[in-house]
Amino acid sequence: MNYYLDIETTGTEQMRDKIITIQYMELERETAKPLGPLKILKEWESDEKTILSKFISETHVNDEYRFTFVPIGFNLDFEHKFFWWRCKAWGIEPISILGESGDQKPYIDLHLISILKNKGEFRGASLDFVTNKPHGGSNIPNLYREKKYAEIESYIKNEADEFVNLAQWLYREMPQLLEKFRIGN
Repeated sequence: MNYYLDIETTGTEQMRDKIITIQYMELERETAKPLGPLKILKEWESDEKTILSKFISETHVNDEYRFTFVPIGFNLDFEHKFFWWRCKAWGIEPISILGESGDQKPYIDLHLISILKNKGEFRGASLDFVTNKPHGGSNIPNLYREKKYAEIESYIKNEADEFVNLAQWLYREMPQLLEKFRIGN
């Protein structure tokens, strides 16, 4: 199954910072339309170990069948590293959303689209660069420290909506765009 996947953290250091939310939503494989609600697991309602364990059990992300959980996201390497190291920190079998060396799992990362739009530049190639998302998530750690959880949830919902809108548009438009390229060359 395909799942929109994202996390929010207290920073960018996997060994020091923690995951404060894990958000995911099942998406239809051919269209990227949501097949259910956005689920947000919140560390402030339990703890980091609990949300990691719940995510693993609900999605079967570590299932041996490669297509049980196919993440669709934006810069999934970030999520991958955080899941791996935060699971290790809690003594949980690490989540490998991208696979391990020699055992790659399927995934769809839309970060490439913003890099191409940014003429090959990685710096500045963010989701808010290619969508109507008003800003990046750099203020999430501050909101978390200030316990402004409703603002974090609002940001997450907006980000998920913008991501899904982009994914749906790409699923619709990419086939025609590639056909134009093939015919033109």
